[in-house]
Amino acid sequence: MAPPDDALRVLVHLWGEHFPTPAIRERFPTVDFIQVRTDGPVAEDLYGEVCITQAARTGNLGEVLQRGVRWVQALGQGVDHFPFEYLGDRTLTCARGVNAVPIAEWVVAMLLTAVKQLPDHWLSEPPRRWVLADLGSLEGATVGLVGLGSINRAVAERLTPFGCRMVAVTRSGAPSPVPGVTVTTDVREAVADADHVVIGAPLTPETEHMFDDDLFAAMKPGAHLVNIARGRLVDQDALRRALDGGRLGMASLDVCEPEPLPAGHWLYSHPGVRLSAHVSWSDPGALDRLHAAFADNLERWLADEALIDVVDPVAGY
Repeated sequence: MAPPDDALRVLVHLWGEHFPTPAIRERFPTVDFIQVRTDGPVAEDLYGEVCITQAARTGNLGEVLQRGVRWVQALGQGVDHFPFEYLGDRTLTCARGVNAVPIAEWVVAMLLTAVKQLPDHWLSEPPRRWVLADLGSLEGATVGLVGLGSINRAVAERLTPFGCRMVAVTRSGAPSPVPGVTVTTDVREAVADADHVVIGAPLTPETEHMFDDDLFAAMKPGAHLVNIARGRLVDQDALRRALDGGRLGMASLDVCEPEPLPAGHWLYSHPGVRLSAHVSWSDPGALDRLHAAFADNLERWLADEALIDVVDPVAGY
């Protein structure tokens, strides 16, 4: 069934051809989804009230938004790369928290591989000794959570059965929705006694390079840093100094600066770094959840209801 001539037009301004899926088209038979390249000239007759786009400074986004767009959906959760100067009075929403579970699972995996010293204890030849090993535990360990948004809440929920002590730093200091998590507004208090520190805060001008020499100096010697947020939350030169000086024992990073990281960068080869390619969000349903976040909001838009997961351009998230 073709959409009517007066159909709502959604400009699909995304890399790749993964949206809309057949299921999305079936769900919205009266919506006209219009594919728009992310760079190059924009057709003179292009018009759409809604735009789903990358949360990035793509080549022609400014011009696309001028074609009647009133609501913009960023495909992912983080919007720190979105060019807010193009937004004007348009509403911006994002897929907040939809992939918190796989990211939280990745964090727990990193903590467990750190304390159980994996893969170092996998065998490829007879070891010097059997039975004995100096392994650690998450039982009784202190975990500092920098930010308590959807991702670190999911981390806290999954760490609770392990018997960790958890301290979270937030701007508001409001009580944690996850039982057993102590909340502070002082980041140094959150990291001072932490065996593991998990960065789950948004990147804003206030949080850029928040992990600098001073904050690393405030951490417990030998601590384990985990970053699943944004690379620029960490001053990577300060990170290297902290690792080389023994202040940090290990850094497990799913994000870095820049991305992609160029060949030969020190993060690839440093013995204290475990680096992955911004893949912690990935699982079999990850892309479908990103699509569903937009589809659910599109239902609201068509019904003239308030959108959810609206971004505050002033706060930057």
